Amino acid sequence: MINKGFIILIVIVCVGLILSGCPKKTMVKEEPSVKSAEESETRKEKEAKEADQIREEEAKKEWAKKEFEKSLVTKKTPGIEGVIFESKMLKDIHFDFDKYEIGLGDSEILKENSALLMKYPVMRFQIEGHCDERGTGEYNLALGERRANSAKDYLTSLGIDASRIVTISYGEERPLDSKQDEEAWAKNRRAHFVILSK
Repeated sequence: MINKGFIILIVIVCVGLILSGCPKKTMVKEEPSVKSAEESETRKEKEAKEADQIREEEAKKEWAKKEFEKSLVTKKTPGIEGVIFESKMLKDIHFDFDKYEIGLGDSEILKENSALLMKYPVMRFQIEGHCDERGTGEYNLALGERRANSAKDYLTSLGIDASRIVTISYGEERPLDSKQDEEAWAKNRRAHFVILSK
C-alpha cells in the first residue's frame, strides 16, 4: 500500500513542475514622460513649420503687391472716370476674327488678372475692347464693346465685383500695330485692362 505522505509529496512536486513551466508575462511599461515629450516636440516642429510657411506666403503676397504698385504708370489719355494707370502685370486677352468669346488660353490670363485684382478690393479698373481695321467703324465699336463685356462677365464669374469694372470700346481707333497683315490684326483684336484712379 502506498503511503499517503508519498502521494502528497508527488502531487506537490507535480504542481511545482506545472507552475515553474508556465512563463511569466513581462510587462514593459513605456515611460509616459518620454512619450509625451516626443509628441510635444513633434507638435512644436509641425507648428513652427506651418508658421514659417504662413510667413513665407505673406512675404510673397507683399512682394507681389509692391511689384504691382511699382508697375503702375500714368497713361496720358484719360479714362471714362479719372486718371488711368497702366500695368504690365495686367495682361491683355486676344480674340479670333469677328469673335468675342473667351478662348481657353485667355481664360487662364483672366484668372491671373483676377487673382491680382482680388488683392486690391477697392481698386476700380477699365476694360477696353479693340478690333482690327476690317469692318465698318460702327460695327467695330459694337464688336469692341462685346469683347470688353465678355472679359467683364468672365471676371465677375471669378468673384470680382461688377461695380469695380467699367467697359469702353475703341473699335479700330487705337491699334497696337498699324501694319495691315494677319499678325498685326491678331495683336489689335484684344481686351486691354487699365487701373482707374480718381
